[in-house]
Amino acid sequence: MKVIKIDKKDWAGGIKKIQDSYRLFGPVKGEKFHDFKELAKGELPDLNFSNTRLSPKSIVYPQSEVMFEYSLDEKDPDHHIMKDAAKNYSPKAVLGIRPCDASAFLLVKRNFDTPEYKDPYWIRAYEATTFVGYACNNPCSTCFCTTAGSGPFNEDGLDILLTDAGDCWYAKAITEKGEKLLNTAGWNKDAAAGAVKKIESLKKEAEAKISSFVSTGELKNKKTTELYEAPFWEDVSFACINCGTCTYLCPTCWCFDIQDENSGCSGVRMKNWDSCMFPLFTIHGTGHNPRGTKLHRVRQRFMHKLKYYVDKYENGIQCVGCGRCIRSCPVNIDIRRVCEIMNSYDPKACECPVK
Repeated sequence: MKVIKIDKKDWAGGIKKIQDSYRLFGPVKGEKFHDFKELAKGELPDLNFSNTRLSPKSIVYPQSEVMFEYSLDEKDPDHHIMKDAAKNYSPKAVLGIRPCDASAFLLVKRNFDTPEYKDPYWIRAYEATTFVGYACNNPCSTCFCTTAGSGPFNEDGLDILLTDAGDCWYAKAITEKGEKLLNTAGWNKDAAAGAVKKIESLKKEAEAKISSFVSTGELKNKKTTELYEAPFWEDVSFACINCGTCTYLCPTCWCFDIQDENSGCSGVRMKNWDSCMFPLFTIHGTGHNPRGTKLHRVRQRFMHKLKYYVDKYENGIQCVGCGRCIRSCPVNIDIRRVCEIMNSYDPKACECPVK
């Protein structure tokens, strides 16, 4: 696909044109953090950020989403009948999504779009979205994307990749959806011949700045039961307070709950994010909870991301190395450390690898 040069003075004009055809989302600076939000008419995304506090997964997969509406009023001829809630699946574009967050959607897709099960809400929202990536020239110190199947210039899951080249952006159209958006914006100035080499040079510089890594090569060869019964989980889970911060920030966590809420004679059935870190997540109707302690819950989180997922899909770990959980965990539990422990664990060794 070709590379387009976008002069920064033409940026606002192009976005204005796009907003006639797309709902736009982008990073917006709040009081302390950047987060992805829908942009008002004339509002520009603030690309002066390292990464957002929350991942942009809510653009496709809202934290709370009404699926059905119903009436309990027997005077209503359609009482007690579930009806699809109104949805807006018109085209939308995410401007400035980091490559790690875009590739995370492909991991999540394995849960919501399978031959056996297809979640229509997730699929329609995802297919209606054009992802305009923003390459990381300066990754965070906690980023370990290059060893988690992604990278600061990774193109997986993107329709366009923007690269900041100083006085301009280089925009690489990766898909037909990406080309369509560039044409809609009127960004059609071919980049100079040296643009591809410049992008490649910036990519190598960015990758060289990443000093954080994870080792995953032995995870597939580990016996699930041996990892599950390993003695290090007591140490790993000791400080956890089951706040759920890690799961809510994570771009690849997909757990949800479905519940009915009604007021008077009307009600809705809705889907809400849930977390495997919460005690109520696995509680049975009988009151029994198979993951009744924080050790059980912490173990489940890491076994799912770093072992169960690996065994089921045989295509990397359920993590893109964005580092959000590392930066925001209130008790400093570090997925990189846990991954290293799991990857190097030897049940025959005399001593536990945890120190």
